[in-house]
Amino acid sequence: MTPVRSSMVLQASAAVVAAFLGASLGPASAGPSCSASAAPGVDWTGCDKKLIILSDSDLNGATLVDTDFTSTDLRDTNLLAANFEKSTLVRASLANSKARGARFDRIEAYRTNFSSVDARGATFASAEVQRSNFTNAVLVDVDFTKAELGRADFSGADITGTKFALANLARADLSKAKFSGPIDFAGSFFFLTRIEGLDLSAATGLQQWQVDMSCGDGETKLPSGLSAPSAWPCSFD
Repeated sequence: MTPVRSSMVLQASAAVVAAFLGASLGPASAGPSCSASAAPGVDWTGCDKKLIILSDSDLNGATLVDTDFTSTDLRDTNLLAANFEKSTLVRASLANSKARGARFDRIEAYRTNFSSVDARGATFASAEVQRSNFTNAVLVDVDFTKAELGRADFSGADITGTKFALANLARADLSKAKFSGPIDFAGSFFFLTRIEGLDLSAATGLQQWQVDMSCGDGETKLPSGLSAPSAWPCSFD
């Protein structure tokens, strides 16, 4: 075989191998794009999305890690399985959004509106959600492990199967929450936590020291072995 023909054969072979590898590996990931429009699966990792209107958007499966949504309108948005890890949601509104299976781990979300959100199976592990509004939210099987929930309002929220292990619930209002199964309160901080009228007889992890610093009343029911303090240490003037 002549040198010229041999060179042509090698080039053709290399082209075939390159084409095969390209078909096998598929297109390379485009990575985060802060200029991309809201769409299912969008990657806004580390992007600045504060003070904008994104209501009624579809962010199903979106990657929103470390994204700044400060004071952003995310109402009525599809957030199914979206990943908000370490994002900033201070004073944002997610009211009426669908967030089943979403990840809100380690978010900053002071005074954030989660009212009527459907977040079944979502995780808020180590999240900073003080003074946030969870009224009428569906929080079935949500994981709030080590979350900061001081003064959070759960009025009308369904917290069936919710995990509050090691969470800070100081002055949080659970008194008008609803649930039909056990809730995990292992190691959670109950300083002046409002539990008036709640039937906590099936709660797990609850201990006497937590009850003694909480705010119950004559209608509060406790797990077997625990008793109401002689005087609840509460004042809501």
